[in-house]
Amino acid sequence: MLAESSTAAPDAILIATGSEVQLAVAAREALEGEGIGVRVVSMPSVEWFEEQPRAYRDHVLPPSVKARVAVEAGIGLTWHRFVGDAGRIVSLEHFGASADAGTLFAEYGFTSENVAAAAH
Repeated sequence: MLAESSTAAPDAILIATGSEVQLAVAAREALEGEGIGVRVVSMPSVEWFEEQPRAYRDHVLPPSVKARVAVEAGIGLTWHRFVGDAGRIVSLEHFGASADAGTLFAEYGFTSENVAAAAH
């Protein structure tokens, strides 16, 4: 866990890796400002996480927390197993555009504001 919820149990969990973590942290700050307790999980290796004991995985991603958002600067398919049926994935599913990352992220809605909105 990169950032813990300000509430005893998180209301929502944001899962990200690499450069996407900054979006999750910014979204957490906005949501916490609204009184929503948010945990940010940095998951650099899905494979490593899945190899951990069930108790550890359930501690990091409590089954009782259904509001989950994965943040992926690519295809989001990998994250469905972690966000579940009630969760959302903010990802870039587009190819072929050419510009700097900031321009493309804004163009395709890959922003901390959209991550926060997905957590509502």
